[in-house]
Amino acid sequence: MRTNRLSGCLGVLCLLVASPGWAQGGAQVYAIRGGTIYTVSGDPIESGTVLIQGGLITAVGANVSVPAGAVVYEAAGLQVYPGLFDAMSRLGLTEIGQVTVTSDMNELGEYNPHLLAATAIHPASEIIPVTRANGITHAVAAPTGGSGGIGGQGSLIHLDGWTVEEMLIEPSVGMVLNWPSLGGGRGFRRRGPPRPFAERKERHDKQVAQLESWLEASRHYARAMASGSPPRRDLRLEALGRVASGELPFLVMANSDREITEALEFAERNNVRIIIAGGREAWKVADLLAEKQVPVILGATQALPSGEDDGYDQAYANPGQLYEAGVKFGFATFGASNSRTLPYEAAMAVPYGLPWEEALKAVTINSAEILGVGDRLGTIETGKIANVIVTTGDPLNIQTEVRFVFVNGQPIDLQNKHQSLYEKYRARR
Repeated sequence: MRTNRLSGCLGVLCLLVASPGWAQGGAQVYAIRGGTIYTVSGDPIESGTVLIQGGLITAVGANVSVPAGAVVYEAAGLQVYPGLFDAMSRLGLTEIGQVTVTSDMNELGEYNPHLLAATAIHPASEIIPVTRANGITHAVAAPTGGSGGIGGQGSLIHLDGWTVEEMLIEPSVGMVLNWPSLGGGRGFRRRGPPRPFAERKERHDKQVAQLESWLEASRHYARAMASGSPPRRDLRLEALGRVASGELPFLVMANSDREITEALEFAERNNVRIIIAGGREAWKVADLLAEKQVPVILGATQALPSGEDDGYDQAYANPGQLYEAGVKFGFATFGASNSRTLPYEAAMAVPYGLPWEEALKAVTINSAEILGVGDRLGTIETGKIANVIVTTGDPLNIQTEVRFVFVNGQPIDLQNKHQSLYEKYRARR
């Protein structure tokens, strides 16, 4: 499913005009012609053309000439957008949640900073084609872990490829840290009596202290490695040193306002970069997040409120409140089978205060910039990776159909398990 794949046509507007021959350099040129191009970086371009070659966008505009030999995708009456970005998922790491052998999201031990999610990704996952058929073209596959532990490093991947090496964009975009939880707090999900607060607080404080000791040890290790007599190699300290030096951020899984505040204090105290992941109660500390210029990767908006005294619509309103406070944020599903619903998580925030343009940015360029790849992904601009989708309308609208998908410059077959099962049972007699 790599070269010369053509997207399935869903109507007469999907006419494919192909000519034999190859462009200079041997790489096929693809042209998306006649659609309204939503670049995200500027105003929409009416009746525009996007040229793709060698995995990159080579030209964008209303007066772009299509070279001889290009494969042309007619998009008149359609809309063209950057591919959507699930900023934190379990794609490729789990297939069936209740079948243990199909899940490889975590490893034994509390501290695994040296582990890369990419090493566990299963490219043949049936969930990946379902996800990209709804316009998601790239995602961060992130490991999990226990409270206070380091699960490993999240890997940024294209949602297409025979092998992990073909899928990989960045082996690591951050290290997943599950912020120590006090547990037994507010909310609808608490079951049974909690342990005494003093006991929970003591455990929490020990976990925070342990994290700080790991960071300090990684700095000592880096200095020793730079000296004339380096110690025995330690992969965990070596990996953690990338966070201690500021090269990588911690992707801090934190949801309550207390957890977020503690994580901010931890980052400042230890001079490390962090990105808040989850952020259900980020609205409560939005001004502090803006002041510290710490971004947030938000989880599902289609969710119950986190606190028993919160409004029924608080999860919907959270993104708009962060936007008003000046906090940069993106959206993520933190799952696999539900990754295809990413655009609707953003859409649910629009009636509750988030401008549509900002919702679109939160599933494209914002997440790319937060994770350090904004120069390569997130907008339709010359020189960027050609992850592009062509739709019948607003990609955040559940009624919109995705007609064409390009991943890493290649047209993708949109056939998937959901579609084949739908067709099978629809034809049942």
